[in-house]
Amino acid sequence: MNSLRLKLCASLLALAACAPMPASQAVPPAVAEWPALRSPTAPDAAMERRIAAIVAGMTLEQKIGQMTQPDVRYITPDEVRQYYIGSVLNGGGAWPSMNKHATVDDWSDLADRFARAALSTDMPVRIPLLWGTDAIHGHNNVSGATLFPHNIGLGAANDPALIERIGRATARQVRATGITWAFAPTLAIGQNRRWGRTYESWSSDPALVARYAAAMVHGLQGDISGEGDVLATAKHYLGDGGTFDGVDQGENRDTREQLIQQEAVGYYAALNAGVQTVMVSYSSWNDVSAGRDYGKMHGNRELITDVLKHRLGFDGLVVSDWNGIEQVPGCARDRCAQAINAGMDIIMVPEDWRAFIANTLADVHEGRIAESRIDDAVTRILRVKMRSGLFDHPASASAFTGRVAALNASALAREAVRKSVVLLKNDNHALPLARGRKILVVGASADSLSNQTGGWSLTWQGTENTNADFATGSTLLGALRQALGEANVTWSADGSGVNVADFDTVVAVLGETPYAEFNGDVRFPKPVQHSALYPADLAALQAVSGKGVPVVSVLYSGRPAYANDLINLSDAFVAAFLPGTEGAGLADVLTGGRHDFTGRLSFAWPGSACSTGEGPGDVVQFARGYGLSYAADRRVGQLPLPATPAACEISAR
Repeated sequence: MNSLRLKLCASLLALAACAPMPASQAVPPAVAEWPALRSPTAPDAAMERRIAAIVAGMTLEQKIGQMTQPDVRYITPDEVRQYYIGSVLNGGGAWPSMNKHATVDDWSDLADRFARAALSTDMPVRIPLLWGTDAIHGHNNVSGATLFPHNIGLGAANDPALIERIGRATARQVRATGITWAFAPTLAIGQNRRWGRTYESWSSDPALVARYAAAMVHGLQGDISGEGDVLATAKHYLGDGGTFDGVDQGENRDTREQLIQQEAVGYYAALNAGVQTVMVSYSSWNDVSAGRDYGKMHGNRELITDVLKHRLGFDGLVVSDWNGIEQVPGCARDRCAQAINAGMDIIMVPEDWRAFIANTLADVHEGRIAESRIDDAVTRILRVKMRSGLFDHPASASAFTGRVAALNASALAREAVRKSVVLLKNDNHALPLARGRKILVVGASADSLSNQTGGWSLTWQGTENTNADFATGSTLLGALRQALGEANVTWSADGSGVNVADFDTVVAVLGETPYAEFNGDVRFPKPVQHSALYPADLAALQAVSGKGVPVVSVLYSGRPAYANDLINLSDAFVAAFLPGTEGAGLADVLTGGRHDFTGRLSFAWPGSACSTGEGPGDVVQFARGYGLSYAADRRVGQLPLPATPAACEISAR
């Protein structure tokens, strides 16, 4: 065993799956640099014979149907039956009958209709359907489902056991609606705060991501085949968190060694935990140091087939991202022989699935795709379906025990909020808030569940929501009124129309507005400074600061953003990230008593507006691992205020 693999196997959670490769086995030199893993699931000879018999009896049309994944908005149950469709998904903002307030019964009825359709084809063997959904902080498309803090906050908790419990609760939420597959967890190592998906990353520390990856896979999948288990998805393979300048779907320029030792670490842990599906990244890989541009990951055979499936021993299924194949040069959203030949097993073609089926049939008939590759893809799909128990016990939401109650995980989410918020400053003991005192709350985010929950909440971007759209949870304003008494808490969105001197403490709730992939990017050379991006927050804070009354600021954000000006205007400052629906958890720690701040930064906090990472040249104000508590306090004082340029001059990475 070479020294690199010894180092990996020793340090990455002591992965038991690492094993020496026989000297006689021919492995391409580039692939041999990766650790040799093997699936933790022992081969089942009887299952493999059963799968082989099914595949042998299928027509090419039936096989390609299994590989095709439409969105539920663009296909009917009868079309699932007619075209032998193997899986469907609901994208962000897709609900039964396009009703944002669809009930659990609405969801489960639609799921049962799709499931019955898949089992009513004219095939001699009935193949069950998979339905996938982006349940990335709870079952976030479903009205009434408790939403947990986003990953960036959960990383600050440094509590794998908590992550596994959240996975278990999320799995029950998903299965209660008849859905069997969660497109989670995200295993990105967030490296540039410009990236709009930074909040989907647990940490910039690969070791923490690895610990959490295993915990979340165990939580979501359980033993895979139980009533409350769902298939987990390790995503987005590979390097999505390390793109140059943090551009979503952009170019990762890491060396092969960096991919192996940093970007892929979470995948080793997820694979060792038995994850059954992997989703490929929109991003591309350009190994600049080696002078080789591999292009889009969706067309990268070396990393999908040679590394993931062969070297890392993954025997589950690989799924594309939403229309991801169209980004491969020479491909379109309804046709991409290169992606299938690279090792893609299920192709997510939400709208253009009919054309995709026809085009893929033609590609096979005309020799651009070997039918053996199609057979391998279908074998993997059937293997995952059999392991999940669907062949023997098809999913039926109507039979799920306690369907409505399963959506409610408020106590667990409230605990997660308490553990995931970080106290950056608490000068003059401005916190905890004293009961029986008059509190002025300012900031539009104080009474906004949209800002509190962020992207991937009811809708794709988390926008177009009002508080009334959330059938559960509470804003921080509501939670403070509940904890301190409604008569003691006054709210002014912008700090106007009130006399600050009439109050004992001011709580300023500042926050980004929601965003998800791509739309959340802060593109170079724009500075990443919260007050520059959200000047109304600065104005509200300036309206109440320096009036002789302690000011406690709470910041909702999907990234650690430069905020020294805001921190200097505050006596206490809390990085709350995106805590989800349970504002009561934040009120718990703000009011003290039984609950202290235990969260510690899982990303470094920047000390200048052009510092967007943790590399050479970046100014770090608070290091990863930093966080105060009531028990261990220290004075922060005034922080430096380097000038914020109109545009950053140097691109960090």
